[in-house]
Amino acid sequence: MGKIIAIANQKGGVGKTTTSVNLAASLGVLEKKVLLIDADPQANASSGLGIDVENVEIGTYQILEHSNTPAEAIISCSAPNVWVIPAHIDLVAIEIELVDKENREYMLKQALESIKDQYDYILIDCAPSLGLLTLNALTAADSVVIPIQCEYFALEGLGKLLNTIKSVQKIHNPNLDIEGLLLTMYDSRLRLSNQVVEEVQKHFNDMVFKTIIQRNVKLSEAPSFGESIINFDATSRGATNYLSLAQEIIKKNSN
Repeated sequence: MGKIIAIANQKGGVGKTTTSVNLAASLGVLEKKVLLIDADPQANASSGLGIDVENVEIGTYQILEHSNTPAEAIISCSAPNVWVIPAHIDLVAIEIELVDKENREYMLKQALESIKDQYDYILIDCAPSLGLLTLNALTAADSVVIPIQCEYFALEGLGKLLNTIKSVQKIHNPNLDIEGLLLTMYDSRLRLSNQVVEEVQKHFNDMVFKTIIQRNVKLSEAPSFGESIINFDATSRGATNYLSLAQEIIKKNSN
């Protein structure tokens, strides 16, 4: 049965979409069948895998509205063994439209029931907010990966996110686990980067992934070509890091 993993942090620019796209591609290369759901109105995960977001007719918006089934929204992309439910800018409106609906936090969970057995992993790229979209993702997920940038304000807002996760566990999804905290944009030459790593590891111990995603120019270039780092430059440090993360997740979930 497929494991659903949300990739969430309300802070922008911490590497959520980079992680969603490249973790999906890495799991695909390791012969896992992966579905990536783009739940961010910016639709960067979709365009980062070569999908023309302007022409998306059925995507995450229609799934949450229940006007289409997930099976009707799934499309193939540039990464092997990876399929995508794409996003479109119209996803911005969903928070307003769902507000009056009964069980509005469960829309995504209900929609995914029909397909979750068809994949090894379903990854959800969350929007940089703690609104209804992210709440739907956390309610549908089995676990959450939290990317944390190795910067000065890294831990700012983390408490807020962990509180949100706690309240989702209490009210909507008692089975939600933290898959792990992922340190991103690490630069070994910077004292600050090293301090953030030490601080996070000291506070959260085993909750932190052993894999650390290092700063890598190729990682930021790949999306403009509509490719994952694995397709774009399989020998780059970024590709090595994300393959290592994928292996860590597979190992953790096979125990």
